[in-house]
Amino acid sequence: AKKNKTVDYVIRGATFIGMSMPEFWLGLLLMYFFAVKLGWLKVVSQTNAAGLILPSMTLVIIISSIYIRHIRTAVLEELNSNYVIGARARGLKESQIIFRHVIPNAIPGIIIMFGLSVGGLLGGSAIIETLFSWQGIGSMVVEAIRVRDYSLIQGYVIWMAVIYVFINLAVDIACRALDPQARLKRRVE
Repeated sequence: AKKNKTVDYVIRGATFIGMSMPEFWLGLLLMYFFAVKLGWLKVVSQTNAAGLILPSMTLVIIISSIYIRHIRTAVLEELNSNYVIGARARGLKESQIIFRHVIPNAIPGIIIMFGLSVGGLLGGSAIIETLFSWQGIGSMVVEAIRVRDYSLIQGYVIWMAVIYVFINLAVDIACRALDPQARLKRRVE
């Protein structure tokens, strides 16, 4: 809604930096600033919830940067559509246009992106678990790769594939249920 304003440029710049950084580099930077320099958090801590802050921040910064850019693009595309121009010509408020018309039409693309990003999260968690010395499935697989435990690696790949397929199935079902054109077709029939 604030295209090409100062806030838009700042958010686009921040998300560009967030998307550009590799996960391990961002994790190291967060460790350096929040654990070493400021001393607010521990680098390695598995005994309490504070140990999840740095690994979670690492994954959240990268994923949220991707989502923010995608949502911005989807909303701008919808704002330039003919139905929005028609709604403005009828005198609808901008907030009403955005919340009742633009966002419902932009949601299916965002949900599809969620399904695709699960694969990145599943793969990226192995790097983050190793970096932060967190004992989980990802670090177990990295260790299995190191010692060439092929059966464990194959089991992990099959398990992640099953998870990925079921999440994509759920995404497809959700897109079908939330698609405004599909709802309109059901009403007509």
